Amino acid sequence: MDEDGPLSLCELCLKSVCENLSVLCTEGSDGSLEFRTCPVFPQELSDLLLYSMLQDGVLNDRSIGVFRRTDCLRLKRVCIRSCRISPDTFQKALCCHRLKELDASRLHGNITVSDIMQGLLSSAECRRSVQRLVLTGLDLYNSVSSCGSELRFSSLRALRSLDVSGTQLDDTALVDICSLPLLDCLDISGTAVTDLAPLLSLKSQLWFLSAHGLQQLDTSVLPQLTLLRHLDISIQPLDTDSSPQVDFVQLLENPDVLPVLQSLDVSGCSGLSDAMLQGIVVKRRELRFLGLLATAAGASDFLSGEGHLKVAAEHNLTQLCEALRRYRERETLLQRALFHLRNLSNQQDFGCQPAVLELVLIGMQTHSASAGVQLISTACVFNLTILELAFGMPQRLLRNVVQQVIITMKNFPKHDQIQKNCLLALCSDHILQKVPFNRYDAAKQVMMCLSLYEDQNLQRMAVTIVSLLVSKLSVEEIGLLGAEEFIIKQLLNLVERRASVGTVDSTLRFALSALWNLTDQTPHTCSLFLHNHGLELYTEILETYFFDSSVQLKVLGLLNNVAEVEDLREQLMEEDLLDYVLNLLCNPEVEVGVSYFAGGILANLTSNGGPVWELDIERHSILHKLHSSVMSWTPPDQQMVSYRSFEPFYALLDHSQPSGVQLWALWGIQFVTRQKVSDYSSMLEEEGGLEKLRDLASDPDVHTDVHKLTFDILHLVETHKKSS
Repeated sequence: MDEDGPLSLCELCLKSVCENLSVLCTEGSDGSLEFRTCPVFPQELSDLLLYSMLQDGVLNDRSIGVFRRTDCLRLKRVCIRSCRISPDTFQKALCCHRLKELDASRLHGNITVSDIMQGLLSSAECRRSVQRLVLTGLDLYNSVSSCGSELRFSSLRALRSLDVSGTQLDDTALVDICSLPLLDCLDISGTAVTDLAPLLSLKSQLWFLSAHGLQQLDTSVLPQLTLLRHLDISIQPLDTDSSPQVDFVQLLENPDVLPVLQSLDVSGCSGLSDAMLQGIVVKRRELRFLGLLATAAGASDFLSGEGHLKVAAEHNLTQLCEALRRYRERETLLQRALFHLRNLSNQQDFGCQPAVLELVLIGMQTHSASAGVQLISTACVFNLTILELAFGMPQRLLRNVVQQVIITMKNFPKHDQIQKNCLLALCSDHILQKVPFNRYDAAKQVMMCLSLYEDQNLQRMAVTIVSLLVSKLSVEEIGLLGAEEFIIKQLLNLVERRASVGTVDSTLRFALSALWNLTDQTPHTCSLFLHNHGLELYTEILETYFFDSSVQLKVLGLLNNVAEVEDLREQLMEEDLLDYVLNLLCNPEVEVGVSYFAGGILANLTSNGGPVWELDIERHSILHKLHSSVMSWTPPDQQMVSYRSFEPFYALLDHSQPSGVQLWALWGIQFVTRQKVSDYSSMLEEEGGLEKLRDLASDPDVHTDVHKLTFDILHLVETHKKSS
C-alpha cells in the first residue's frame, strides 16, 4: 500500500473496533472484556484484530479477554509482544486456541517462560499445534522455589522454531530442547548456555542457529552442524574475547566446513580483516550475508554490500542500512550503526532516504528507554529531514517520527542534548505546517522543555515551534493549552527577558505570536495574561518598540483579544494606554495592520457592551476618529490576520452600535474574505453571519458607509457562490 495512501477498508474497520472497545464490549465478573455481539471472524481476520489491538496500544489483561470466544474468534498466529498480561489471563484467553505461532517476547508484569509453557502444555491442542515460539527477554521462573521445575519444551512435539534469547536458559534446558524431533531453527543468544554439544542431536535438521553474546562459546561443535545455512556467533564490541570466532572463521576457508552456509554474523569480533574474508567469499558463492559491524572489516569493494552479498558494516550507507535492519533488537550494535549513520549523514549528501528514516524510527521505538539510542537517533532524524529532505518523505512516516520524538522528549526531560536534538528535528516548517500529528500534545511537551532550560538557542527553537503549533490548534485545544498557567507565565517571562535587551529577535517575535494565538477567543487565558502582569509588560513594550511595526502588531493583536472579553474590558481602561492606542489609530505614518488592531481595541471598549466611560478622553471623539480612520485604510496585499471564527465580530454589528464600531468589524470581515473568499464565505454562512449582514443592509437607519461596506461583503460572497 502507498505509504501516503488511505487505509484499506479492513484496516479502517479494525481501527474502529480498537478505538471503541469500551462501547462494543461488556465487562465480565473478573474484569475481562467480551464483545456484546460478535460474528464469526475468518481465522486470518482474528489474528489481524489481535495485532491491531497490539499496534494501537489497547491490548492488555482486560481487552485480550475478547478472544475467549473461540466460537467466533479463532487465533493461529499470535503476537503479544511487550504487552502486560498475567499468567492466568494468558492461559484463559490464548491457550484455548489451536495456536501455530506465538510471539510472547518482552512481556511486562510477572509472567515467565515457565508460565507460558504451563499454559501451552495445559492444552492438548497447543501441544500438537505450536510450531514457532518466541520468548525473548523473559525470566525463566517467577520465584526461586520454582527454579527446579522442568520447562518441558520437548512436550511441544510440533515445534520447529524456538527463540529463547535473552533468558537464563541453561545447559540442562538445552538438552531438553534438542530432543525435539522437528526443531530446525534455534536462537539461544544471550543465555547461560555454555555447552553446545547437545546441538549434535539436531545435526540432521538444524539449519538456523543464533548464538550471539554467549559468555563461553565452544566452536568445536559448529563444523559438525553441516546443514547450517544461518549462523550468528557475533558478540558485543569489546565485550568478550573474540578469538574463538576468529579461529572458526579461518576454518571456513575450507569450503567443506558448513558447505551450505548462506549467512554468517561475526559482528563485534576483533581480529578479522578483509584479506581473511576474501578467500571465504570467493570460495562460497552461495554466501548471501556477512555481519561485520564493529570488526573494522568491510571496507573493500567486494564487501560493499551492493551485490548479491549483503553486508552489515559501517563503511557505507548500504552496509549501515543492513546493520539497522539486522540489529534493531541489539542495543549496543544498533547504537554503533546509528553513530556511523549520523557521521556519514554529516559528511555526505545522499538525498531523501525514507527507507533509512524508517529504520531509524524502528530503532527508536524498540529502545525507547535507552538514552544512548535516543541521543544518536534523534540526531539522525534531524540530518535525514533537514530542509527540503522532509518534502520527499511520506507524511505517514513523518507523523510516526514526530510522535516518537515527542515520546523521547517525555522520557528524557532532563537530558539537554536529547531535548536539543528533538527540537532541531521538530523545527521544520514543512513538518509543523503539513504533517498530521497531535499538535496539542507536542506544544505542551515543547513548553515543558522551554520551562526547564535557560539555554538561549534551545529557547529560541522551542518558542518557534510552539508559536507555529499553536497557530494550527483548534479553539478548544488553544483553550486547554492556555489554561495551563505555567505556559502563560513562561512565555511572559521570556518576552520580558528578551524585551529588556531592547533588540528585536526571532525569540521575542515568536513568543509574542504564541501569546497572541493562545489568547484568541479564550477568556480564561486572557484573564491569566492580566493576572500575571501582562498588561503592564505590553504597555511598556508598545512604548519601547515604537519603531517596529511587527512587534506592535502582535502586542495590539493580543490586547484586542483581551478587549473582546466583556468582563475584562474595565482593566484596559487606562488613560495613557488608550492615548497611545488612539495615536496609532490616527497616525497616517503607521502601517494599516497596526492601525487595524488599535482600532479593534477601541471598537470593543467604545461599543455598547463596553465599560462605563470615566476617562478624560471623550468616547464620542474616539468613535469619530475610528469611523474616519477605517474609511481611510487601503487594504494591504499581504496577509495581515486570519480568523478561526467571526463570533467576536457579530456583537459589534448590532443595529444599536455606533457606526465606527460597525465599520471596524465590517472592514476586518471584508479584508480576510477578499483574501480567502472560499474559506470565509463558508464561515459566514455556517455561523449565521450572512443573516446578520443582510439584516444590517436592510436597516435604513444605519450610516451610509456601513451600508456600502455591508453590501460589498454580500456581493463578494454571492459572486463567489455563483462562480463555484
